[in-house]
Amino acid sequence: MSKQLSSFNTLKPKKNETSAIKKLEKFLTAEKSLPKLISSTGEEIVLPESVYNALYQVVEAMASGNSITISPLDQEMTTQEAADLLNVSRPYLIKLLEQGEIPHTKVGKHRRINCRDIFAYKQLRDRQRSKSLSEFTAFLQEEGFYDEDTNCVDE
Repeated sequence: MSKQLSSFNTLKPKKNETSAIKKLEKFLTAEKSLPKLISSTGEEIVLPESVYNALYQVVEAMASGNSITISPLDQEMTTQEAADLLNVSRPYLIKLLEQGEIPHTKVGKHRRINCRDIFAYKQLRDRQRSKSLSEFTAFLQEEGFYDEDTNCVDE
């Protein structure tokens, strides 16, 4: 069972797999020692801790019904893939690239972005958004427009 990892495989749990995935999640959570894989010939191998941690995160996400994407961090992506990951339009992403917000390379006329750079930008953007939202909430509270108990704006 050799599968080539192509660019950004998104895996979505199938409805008929839900109970098996939840059972696997319980097994991985309850297990005190690292699990083993057993081949069809009976050969056993203990999963390395890093593989176990990755497997656990995948199973945990899928048990919650979430889709996951697996890709090496050093892999490059197209502008459309990067825009999809950031949930922005491709023209907006191109603008970010041209302004130097996200490092990229050009292959002929095509731009390529390293996954690591996209995830770093996404983390920074998310932190900035969270900080701005906290500051705005604090401002609204100071001005008396925000009811802290009900988390809604006074009308």
